[in-house]
Amino acid sequence: MFEKILIANRGEIALRIQRACREMGIKTVVVHSEADREAKYVKLADESVCIGPAPSAQSYLNMPAIISAAEVTDAEAIHPGYGFLSENADFAERVEQSGFVFIGPRPESIRLMGDKVSAKQAMIKAGVPCVPGSDGALPDDPKEIVRIARKIGYPVIIKAAGGGGGRGMRVVHTEAALLNAVTMTRTEAGAAFGNPEVYMEKFLENPRHVEIQILADEFRNAVWLGERDCSMQRRHQKVIEEAPAPGIPRKIVERIGDRCADACRKMGYRGAGTFEFLYENGEFYFIEMNTRVQVEHPVTEMITGVDIVQEQIRIAAGEKLRYRQRDIVLNGHAIECRINAEDPFKFTPSPGRIVSWHAPGGPGIRVDSHVYAGYFVPPNYDSMVGKVIAYGATREQAIKRMQIALSEMVVEGIQTNIALHRELMVDARFFEGGTNIHYLEHKLANKPDLPKTPGPKS
Repeated sequence: MFEKILIANRGEIALRIQRACREMGIKTVVVHSEADREAKYVKLADESVCIGPAPSAQSYLNMPAIISAAEVTDAEAIHPGYGFLSENADFAERVEQSGFVFIGPRPESIRLMGDKVSAKQAMIKAGVPCVPGSDGALPDDPKEIVRIARKIGYPVIIKAAGGGGGRGMRVVHTEAALLNAVTMTRTEAGAAFGNPEVYMEKFLENPRHVEIQILADEFRNAVWLGERDCSMQRRHQKVIEEAPAPGIPRKIVERIGDRCADACRKMGYRGAGTFEFLYENGEFYFIEMNTRVQVEHPVTEMITGVDIVQEQIRIAAGEKLRYRQRDIVLNGHAIECRINAEDPFKFTPSPGRIVSWHAPGGPGIRVDSHVYAGYFVPPNYDSMVGKVIAYGATREQAIKRMQIALSEMVVEGIQTNIALHRELMVDARFFEGGTNIHYLEHKLANKPDLPKTPGPKS
């Protein structure tokens, strides 16, 4: 096992990784920007290294600075968390070439899954169902593009091969708009991702977003840890996640979970990963794989008892997976609310100093957050300041506990989206379960005196 790990991230995930390391008796090195010098996890680390000024490009995305920090502190491995460089195959490769262990998949796996076209082809080969679409990147021939769209059937969605996070996509409802949408998406994809390739898929009208969490070791052992429903979204960004997904028959989930684990074995995948699907009319359709730990991993931990971050570390250290599929038993229900520093309904960022901070507690409540009273939320990074997770024996109990937790939570000095979460926890459709990915945007669009929230570009 490692003696010292460098954490190449910030915020709540840096603290989460640090806690896992401390429980395992592993020393931690935290790298940080000048803006994060006073962060709690920096003060709790065994060692810390400032790697640059506040802008991410000069700090958390600065590969040479991170690797140099690992060298001067004698760290053995680097954990990238999520975001920043976590799914950057070049970074994973440079980490390994520099003599360190990258706590995550092999660079070739990250590359394969990072390109949505190659990822889809790999899933089809592995027997994982995919959304009907083009066989690969769209050709240059306009007539062929039109033919592909007619075969799939409108509406279709044009997606950037190297895209992610809801960016680089356009919904097309008519043939007249098709070629212009392809051209514009190619231009945007080239500028945003350095890869102008795009592909086409059938646009599902009312799907849910359901994902399967997996763990796999280098000996081709793999298990899946249940599913999460992440359908409560705004602009393709998750707001609430829960596990398990309400209302989906277990046999259907088990079938897709087994296929995901089998795909990992066939690919030689190593580490934690998440298969993301659209679910509609009793069918799962693969959309992408995230080759890292997810923001929403706590809900899976709560219902399985598996510490996903610790398992990442054990796998990276060369240990065999400690679980067989029969060992994975789901108990109860868990819900996570992402707490963001933003206006709860206009969604404008709200950086600044937190004057008062009171985190909720009580049975079944977990709060993952790096902030405290007096903490300054910098304007340079993602607006999430914490996550509240509620666990219950039933979904109804988990919702009730979340309602209580949100009513107790106090954050003063900045705006947060707690008010939105409070409203959603008493929403009749959410309480029923099974809302689709468009539900929140439709709800916000129909709310009086609120700015309209557009869906995907068309």
